[in-house]
Amino acid sequence: MGKFDGVLLATDFDDTLYDDQVKVSEENRRAVEYFVKEGGRFTVATGRARPAFAPCFGLAPINAPVILSNGSALHDYRTGETVYETFLPQRVLGDLMELTFVVPQVGFEAYHGDDIYLHNPNVITRNHLRRIGARGEEKAIRDIPGPLSKVLLEHDRRSVLDRARKYILDRWGEHYEAIFSNQVLLELTAKGSNKGGMVLELARRLGISREHIYCVGDNENDIPMLAVSAIPFAPANSAPAVKEWGARMVSSCGESCIAQVISILDEIYP
Repeated sequence: MGKFDGVLLATDFDDTLYDDQVKVSEENRRAVEYFVKEGGRFTVATGRARPAFAPCFGLAPINAPVILSNGSALHDYRTGETVYETFLPQRVLGDLMELTFVVPQVGFEAYHGDDIYLHNPNVITRNHLRRIGARGEEKAIRDIPGPLSKVLLEHDRRSVLDRARKYILDRWGEHYEAIFSNQVLLELTAKGSNKGGMVLELARRLGISREHIYCVGDNENDIPMLAVSAIPFAPANSAPAVKEWGARMVSSCGESCIAQVISILDEIYP
């Protein structure tokens, strides 16, 4: 029995656990090792898909299934099993064809299993694929195979993505979640599929009660999981929307914010 038995800590990956030097700091890694040794369940909730996160799994002692694709999948890298997954509705290709007619500047990545299909790739697409170490294949929208776990809409101007988001939610809001993961990436998932919902699903599967769930995130797509956290934590480098939402601020990702969060939990669970 450890002091963190029955406690779940879920953190965003990029710019939260994975710092601005593109690594998990030694201080964070040691803190997570301590948390896990004391019985805590530690995981990551990321927008990355299964193959893109696979090389990163061993960077920290994760001992629970990982939340992937912005809350569309729950995957246990220890067993290789996808525990739970949701998909965009079949209508999504038709909706994307309409959207790209109305907002032709936008590009996107469509995620089907381990494959990524591209429409109108741009500099943001290329930078994103490079960062996650993945490759995509350009394909006509009508020829993209399904089912899709998520679509990542991309442009270097936020105003273009704001227009796309408004069009999606005004016309099809009952079918989709459309949440920014940063200023140039807009995540499209099935209605109800977000990091918060999947954190609750994971906690249910682990037998952990809501009052012992703690989440850390830095951007708008993290707000749904911060909303289910007993204490919502956010690094100092967070997007303005997270700060305005009211998360408890800790040090920046470059200053090992996860270690600071675990230090706070150490005082809560003496």
